[in-house]
Amino acid sequence: MKKINFDSLLVWEDEDYMVVNKPPFLSTLDDRSEAGKANLIGLARGYLPTAQVGHRLDRETSGALAIAKNPEAYRHLALQFEHRQVTKLYHALADGLHRFEQIEVNKPILKLNNGLVKIDYQEGKAAQTFFQTREVFQKHTLIECRPVTGRMHQIRIHLALLKAPIAGDTQYGGQPIYLSALKKRFNLKKDTDEQALMPRVALHAFSLAFERRNGEKIVVEAEYPKDLRAALAQLRKAGTGNL
Repeated sequence: MKKINFDSLLVWEDEDYMVVNKPPFLSTLDDRSEAGKANLIGLARGYLPTAQVGHRLDRETSGALAIAKNPEAYRHLALQFEHRQVTKLYHALADGLHRFEQIEVNKPILKLNNGLVKIDYQEGKAAQTFFQTREVFQKHTLIECRPVTGRMHQIRIHLALLKAPIAGDTQYGGQPIYLSALKKRFNLKKDTDEQALMPRVALHAFSLAFERRNGEKIVVEAEYPKDLRAALAQLRKAGTGNL
């Protein structure tokens, strides 16, 4: 990843908070497995030494993430997360054709030692997500996801349960999107390895809504990154599907 200027990530800012549009493949915190590489909290503290991230996004997930500028602001935001008063909307590009109208998945999640999760009714923690179809393509669906809780890999495992795994999420049954699969007459050279349109889990944190310290409610949106915009453009060119 090329060097990142923190200013270029800023979407919204006041005296207490910053909301950034995290690019894919940038860890939120200092990841030991990514030693020596940039991470969001390091970039934020280069901009403001007192910065604290209010929540996390997976390394491959892009989108809106809130950062507190001071301890009081951090506590104010943490309480909102604790009381489930923060609204997060994600957009996921899923395999298959799906018509979801505020479909609810309420299944407990257990974190495993291998870094993945599973549904576990005995030891899992409560997890609730709502799903709404936004756009249908030939073989994929753009889905809006509203997690009520904030468990690890919650959206990914809940969509997999609905038989709508996220494109590129091979850990939970998703498949990469290839241009050759979208264009019937698209021919690759025999000595060329085709690259996926999105070399990651196709998940983006589209918006974040929370209360500022003065009581005002704020909704901040994060535009799609380049890879998701390009994939959607190709899917739209290929046409829509029939449910």
